[in-house]
Amino acid sequence: MNALLDLEVAAGPVLVGLCVVAIALVILLLAREATLRWAVTALIAVVAGAGLGLLALWFVVDVADAFGGPVNLATGIMVPAASAGIALAIVSLPRARRWRRVVAIIAIPVFALTAGLVIVGAYGIQRTIGDILYIDTTPLAPSTQPATALPDPLWQSWEAPADMPATGEWGVVDPPIGNAASGFDARPAQVYYPPAALVASPPELPLLVFMMGQPGEPSARVLASTLDDFAARHDGLAPIVLVVDQLGAPTADPLCLDTVRGNAETYLSADVVDWARSNLGVSSDRTRWIVGGYSNGGQCAAYLGAVYPETFGNIIAIAPEEFAGESFRGEVLDSVFGGDQAAYDAVKTPNILAAGDYPDSWAVFAVGADDPGYIPDTKILAAAARDAGMRTEIRVLPGTDHGVSVIERGLAFGLETLAPRLGLAR
Repeated sequence: MNALLDLEVAAGPVLVGLCVVAIALVILLLAREATLRWAVTALIAVVAGAGLGLLALWFVVDVADAFGGPVNLATGIMVPAASAGIALAIVSLPRARRWRRVVAIIAIPVFALTAGLVIVGAYGIQRTIGDILYIDTTPLAPSTQPATALPDPLWQSWEAPADMPATGEWGVVDPPIGNAASGFDARPAQVYYPPAALVASPPELPLLVFMMGQPGEPSARVLASTLDDFAARHDGLAPIVLVVDQLGAPTADPLCLDTVRGNAETYLSADVVDWARSNLGVSSDRTRWIVGGYSNGGQCAAYLGAVYPETFGNIIAIAPEEFAGESFRGEVLDSVFGGDQAAYDAVKTPNILAAGDYPDSWAVFAVGADDPGYIPDTKILAAAARDAGMRTEIRVLPGTDHGVSVIERGLAFGLETLAPRLGLAR
């Protein structure tokens, strides 16, 4: 069963093959008959179908704001393309030969599936059947040896043993992180161990607590290659990364707060923190602890870094929202805060930063240059962090949108920026 769930369908041969099939079906549909009437009918269907697709996309993205901002280029191309193909298939059904009707009926789900997988693949976060269905097939995390504190700075006192693995390992935390303080029903966390953590006598390493976007789930796989690249440049040293669930379900949003939607804030600030201190070979120094995240998780990271600077001395916020529930602020105001605007304003990260003082916190912000919906939010948070006294860096990354590219490049930028602070580089 896992072999099927682990099949990569949003990239590689499966997606290429599906695209070839979709193109072949378009050709078969267009070649129905060589008459002017059919050519005009097909042209009208394609144009009308594409127009309906663009209209639906505009309403969902711009009017309903269902995705909290603009979508990527692949979505803008594939939705009208699939709609045009489906319209062509529909007008092919009347008065067609039986085999052509079969082709048209098959084409409709193939066009929809191909468009969906191309869009998912363009974002790059979900690749397998299991990813798309939110069925986790990740193996359990490896066991490690007790860690030892080495003299500071770590990069200078650490000597990588000859048998250190070239890459890190990652997996599901088992037994799961408890929720005694919060009662929050979180999904299993995942942990990444860099090469230096996998040797016989590992050093105490920095910790990165990371959160993915919404919809989404904890996934160390998405971060592993970036972390391996960082470790390869630093003698196997990198943070241990604990990827945790701030949502509770793929499409839920408890706002990273303690509300009627669940005690997500207490889970992250108490349950997760206590578990990490007791179970991971990480430094106890707050300047070696990072809270990070992407999109919804990036907003949560900025919030936790603002509220709990005594725990998290560093922030990496990648394409974050400005504050909790920003995309659905009216609904959140009514359903969560009972219409109390002052109560809602009190938990917005820029307001928390404006009221605080952070002389020994570092904050790194990154956002894609092709992600216009999140650039203003990222800049607002970075300015608020800088004004509050945090040492702040921000980068708008060219050639990246709101997909896996901004996660990988934003995380790489954040880690390299913080490496001296973490004791991992000169």
